[in-house]
This record gives sequence, C-alpha cells and structure tokens, in this order.
Amino acid sequence: MKKVYHLSTCNTCQKILKELELPGSFELQDIKEEEITEKQLEEMKALAGSYEALFSRRARLYRERELNKKELSETDYKELILDHYTFLKRPVIINQDEIFIGNSKKTVAAAKAAVHG
Repeated sequence: MKKVYHLSTCNTCQKILKELELPGSFELQDIKEEEITEKQLEEMKALAGSYEALFSRRARLYRERELNKKELSETDYKELILDHYTFLKRPVIINQDEIFIGNSKKTVAAAKAAVHG
C-alpha cells in the first residue's frame, strides 16, 4: 500500500507533500474530509508499533480536554484518534511496509528517500 493521510488545510502537510514529489501510485486521504476507519488505524498501528506513536500531543484539543494531565493508555490513544482527526500526528506516509509519522525534517527526508529510492 502507498498512502498518505494528511490534512488539506494544514500548511505544513501541503509543504511536505510538495517536497515529497509523490508518484501517482500514492493515494492521498484528507482525514478531515474522509475520516480514518478503525481498520486503517489498525493498519497504521501494525506498522508504527503503537497508537501512541500516531498520536499528536500538539493538537489544540489535547490541552483543552486536559489530556496532558491524564495517564493515557493505548486504548485511549486509539479512541481519541478515531474520535477526532486532529489527534493523528500528520502526515502519515505509508510506503509498502514502511511508515513515516509526523513532520520532522528527519522523518520527511527518510520518507522522501524511501519513496524515490
């Protein structure tokens, strides 16, 4: 599978997608327009190793809901990501059996190398 979960309204996601120069074989899913299914999230978790790895602590709702003051379990992370797209660390790039999560320079460079390698 070659897929990118992103947010079309996110400037950072747009910049990364442009930088990656993805081939047409990649499917893009705007997670605001098309919600992540439980099956999709489970596929991501299988590659990432945990739901926590997919979870964004930068989300505005993270502080609003005072989740930063709670001890969250893997089940909590899964339910929060399924509950609201903003909790998914973006973008999530899947290239066959590799997954790249987030927008750090290192992650983006690794994803670009994998996509074009």
